[in-house]
Order: sequence, then structure tokens, then C-alpha cells
Amino acid sequence: MNAKQAIAALAALAHEYRLGVYRMLVEAGPAGLNAGTIAAKLKVPPSSLTFHLQSLHRAGLVTQERRSRELIYAADFAEMNALVGYLTENCCGGDSSCAAAECAPAERRKRNVR
Repeated sequence: MNAKQAIAALAALAHEYRLGVYRMLVEAGPAGLNAGTIAAKLKVPPSSLTFHLQSLHRAGLVTQERRSRELIYAADFAEMNALVGYLTENCCGGDSSCAAAECAPAERRKRNVR
């Protein structure tokens, strides 16, 4: 990944709805989700959702596949890892004693509900 690609990916993620869509697609895994399901879960009008999905698609962060009458969107995990790799490639200034950065999901913490 180069700087221009990283900037495009980060710009695409720099919006509340697009970041929400992307996180939902990462959670869904390689099977992805159809546009209707995404719109319903995020309570976003379909026309707005199309705009946001196309922005993520142009940035290379999501794939789009037609299955019958549905468009299925999925996170492009290779591109996601390339972005994380680009952001961390000079981690610790090249110090070999620094632990290698890896992309691992954060542990979800349970909230105390009273």
C-alpha cells in the first residue's frame, strides 16, 4: 500500500456511517451482508447507504458481489491488513526489541448494568 491508497482508505472511514458500516462488515466476516440488512441495522435510508458503500468500495475497503437480485458487501480483509501494515511498518523506529504489531480484536469489556 502506498500513501495515496492509505489516505483514500482513511478518508473513506472518516465518517460516522461509513465507519459503522465497515465495522459491521468486519464483524460479519467473509460472507458479508446485503445492503438491505445493513440499512435496517444502521437505520440509514437506502439511498444514503448506497453513497457510503460506494465510497468504501472505491477506497478498496469493501468488495461488492451480485447474488441474484442482491448486492452483497464484505470487508476486504487483505486491504484492511495492508492499511494496518502501512500504518505500523515503522513501528518503534525499527527497534527489533519492539514486539511486532499485530491486528487482533480488542477484548470486549462487560459493562456493569444496574
